[in-house]
Amino acid sequence: MKSLFCAQVFSAALLLYFSVPRVSAQPVASFAEPSPRLQAVVERAVAEAQKEFPKLQSKQIAVTLVDLRDPAKPLCGSHRGGEQIYPASVIKLFYLAAAHRWMEDAKLTDTPELRRAMSDMIVHSYNEATHYVIDLLTSTTSGPELPEAQLKAWFDQRNAVTRYFTGLGYHNTFAHKKPWCEGPYGRESQAIKAFEPKRNLLSTDDTARLMTEIVTSKCISAKRSGEMMALLKRDPFSKDKDADSQSKFTGSALLKGAKLWSKAGWTSQTRHDCAYVELADGRKFVLVTFTQSHASERGILHAVARAVEGELK
Repeated sequence: MKSLFCAQVFSAALLLYFSVPRVSAQPVASFAEPSPRLQAVVERAVAEAQKEFPKLQSKQIAVTLVDLRDPAKPLCGSHRGGEQIYPASVIKLFYLAAAHRWMEDAKLTDTPELRRAMSDMIVHSYNEATHYVIDLLTSTTSGPELPEAQLKAWFDQRNAVTRYFTGLGYHNTFAHKKPWCEGPYGRESQAIKAFEPKRNLLSTDDTARLMTEIVTSKCISAKRSGEMMALLKRDPFSKDKDADSQSKFTGSALLKGAKLWSKAGWTSQTRHDCAYVELADGRKFVLVTFTQSHASERGILHAVARAVEGELK
């Protein structure tokens, strides 16, 4: 179905809390034009994936496609694009953009250690690196449990990244949790029990919007967008034998000569990818695909990407 994301006029929203310094930013006036052609491409891609994987239900997949052959006039279509879904490591893309915004506004010092953490967070998807970046962005740290009042103040600060994107008109972005392998403890676990939402959330629409802004050099500045693109660059034809390499989520389905920039995320329940693709024939598009309850089915993302390649002519 079409989502509110396409052709929406984004306006600044009221900030929810003021416990941390406000990061200055201007809302984007508009993002992408809804296209019946792109909408049909997305729906056919989802249908093809369901045909190949009969157990895949419509409610278990969300897709947003943005045609960027004319960067000045992005066109979009989506399936369940406004649904809030646990994003796994795709959320790290939002922490990356926030870190650049904070540095641009001199709210965060640009150091070699921060750059190392940002690189490891995106290139290798390391959770520990992400923890460090989140601590710097929000002036919070993990640790022992806190009394109720202190916990609320701590959580208000932890919501700094969410507030930033809300202020830009991102309607379904909640970025206030650290990604874990074994699980959170102490105040991290305490906050999950005390506050809603209990997990990070993204929509494929919001994710596609951010990726598009990075690709078109509109995320903060052309220089910073370029630095983010450098970390997102993948080799879709890598001989890496790891089936869960980020380059293989969408990359394994791409045509010869394609170029790929992406950020993937996966857990025991989810398999997602946010990809920007440039094909040898000049086609350029952002494709964000989130799947739930089919984490072991790597081919679902491939089926969607192949269908988009075939239809987007």
